[in-house]
Amino acid sequence: MPESAVPESAVPESTAPELDRREVGRTGLRLTELGFGAASIGNLFRATSDDEARGAVERAWERGIRSFDVAPHYGLGLAERRLGAVLRRYDRDEYVLSTKVGRLIEPNPHPTELDDDGFVVPGDLHRVWDFSADGVRRSIDDSLSRLGVDRIDIAYAHDPDQCRPDAARTGLESLRQLRDEGVVKAIGVGTNSTSQLADLLDDGLIDVVMLAGRHTLLEQGALDSVLEPARRAGAAVVAVGVFYSGLLFRKARVPGASYEYSGSPEALVAKSERIEAVCADHGVALAEAALAFPLLHHAVVNVTLGMRDAEQVDTNVALAEAVVPDALWQDLAAQGLVDERAVAS
Repeated sequence: MPESAVPESAVPESTAPELDRREVGRTGLRLTELGFGAASIGNLFRATSDDEARGAVERAWERGIRSFDVAPHYGLGLAERRLGAVLRRYDRDEYVLSTKVGRLIEPNPHPTELDDDGFVVPGDLHRVWDFSADGVRRSIDDSLSRLGVDRIDIAYAHDPDQCRPDAARTGLESLRQLRDEGVVKAIGVGTNSTSQLADLLDDGLIDVVMLAGRHTLLEQGALDSVLEPARRAGAAVVAVGVFYSGLLFRKARVPGASYEYSGSPEALVAKSERIEAVCADHGVALAEAALAFPLLHHAVVNVTLGMRDAEQVDTNVALAEAVVPDALWQDLAAQGLVDERAVAS
């Protein structure tokens, strides 16, 4: 797959105040409460132009976002190249950059027209699982090359549960060596599975968890398995997938409202409608509440959202800036729609 060239043009300085930041445990890093997720600019589900991708990253900076997350997995390296093409023109000390390890990007011995894992990119490359020390080091080096920056702040073991049962611990031990060497500042796991995380947190292996879809307005099962262990360990949680791929962004029964990229179970649709009705009583949009909710917990320092173009950035920032009254959370808890512990932390 040819390199994606984003033209070197002048990047406008921020014209908006930087968003609030929160501390990432004892790492010295501070994330803006809203983060830029780069999967979409890796052509997730549909093609995105270089101009759209560049405009998304530039607008995020203009709107005060200083936390950026990416992965080799996203577009077989395309997202890293596009993100880095813009970020490397900014002061490196002004933002926090995270990427992931566990999937090496290598030439595909059986090339296909398109990638087979959700990204609209040529299939002449493919992903190879590798959480070994050598594989993790190579992954970081490859990411630095694609991004064109001098360092990565946070490195996550990416979806280790999809590889093998011991991959999370193996990946974290590999990453710990790089953290001890000062190659990265913080390490963690990026996953939608809560299994093993409590033990890994208790063992002190994790600085930050990127948790997808397990602590939202519709689901708070991760309170005991991730968020409270993180709080005890002094670790941080970054919440992603807070809209459940659409179900908590728009009215549940309109086209495009999906649950984790597939059809929505009726019980979840009904629950989201009840939540939406309570939000309406308080003059709050469902999406505004969905974005604000995870940040109520002390362990959650950031919500990262996918942003494909400048318009999506503006939409997400507007949602993040909405004022959500405490009374909404109390009403949702009183009606049994959210775990009362999630709104009282």
